[in-house]
Amino acid sequence: MSEHDPILTVEHLSKTYASGHHALKDVSLSIEPGEILALLGPNGAGKTTLISVICGLVTPTSGTVTVGGHDIVKDYRRARALIGLVPQEISLEPFERVSDTVKFSRGLFGKPADKAHLERLLKALTLWDKRSTEVMALSGGMKRRVLIAKALSHEPRVLFLDEPTAGVDVELRKEMWAVVRKLREEGVTIILTTHYIEEAEAIADRVGIISDGRILLVEEKASLMRRLGRRQMTIAIDAPLEAIPAALASYELELGGDGRSLRFTTCEGGPTIGALLADLSAAGIHLVDVETRQRSLEDIFVELVHNDNGVAA
Repeated sequence: MSEHDPILTVEHLSKTYASGHHALKDVSLSIEPGEILALLGPNGAGKTTLISVICGLVTPTSGTVTVGGHDIVKDYRRARALIGLVPQEISLEPFERVSDTVKFSRGLFGKPADKAHLERLLKALTLWDKRSTEVMALSGGMKRRVLIAKALSHEPRVLFLDEPTAGVDVELRKEMWAVVRKLREEGVTIILTTHYIEEAEAIADRVGIISDGRILLVEEKASLMRRLGRRQMTIAIDAPLEAIPAALASYELELGGDGRSLRFTTCEGGPTIGALLADLSAAGIHLVDVETRQRSLEDIFVELVHNDNGVAA
């Protein structure tokens, strides 16, 4: 593969378990080298199943996945060697020293011992001073760093983080975000699943939303926010209105219950806030106060998932 090809390609991937549960439904996805993709979805959406299939832990029912040009079924050894996985649960040998557990993981992939790589890795993850410490003596945040070190021990090109900050406090979560950004700077492609919308907003280049086993969208975060992140404006007026004047019908305003406020929602290609304010003045409506609110990624996520489930947003 060339340097311009996607590092990971998923095509028409489906997974049906023996129970009849359709965990993945015709999922297609392409990931570029060096990007951070945040995969958002409610519990049971298929996030962990998707990662498990790509990492060779679960056999797909149909479809194909290639990593670095290698098919995960036909050429699983080469494909798997390019992947690092940090699972959701912390599962470490408690009496093992940090350096030994990382070296052991490297050996599982048939890689020879490399003291220089081990030192670089542990220093990058702020674990060098803890290299001789038993895992059981580490904090929860440090244990998660050890999991990342183990996943990176064999020098993979793609790193999967399954709910990397689940159950940790806000301060530790931000520390982990800094670790992820640094790994991306070093050329590692990162796919993370998360329940935390702010996590996607903080560190992702692109956002994928999965619901009921299907990918609803994958889009650049900034583009998604521009396209779907409409701005809402609430306008307080000096005198109550019984109805919205016909001259303002094109703005699709909502009249507040007391008649003293108007709500306006912008949309791409629609009327602008400036035009509305001018037309309000022309209609003899005087403003007392204006409050604006930009819809967050969480608003967009809830709307997409609710619409996908047949619920009005």
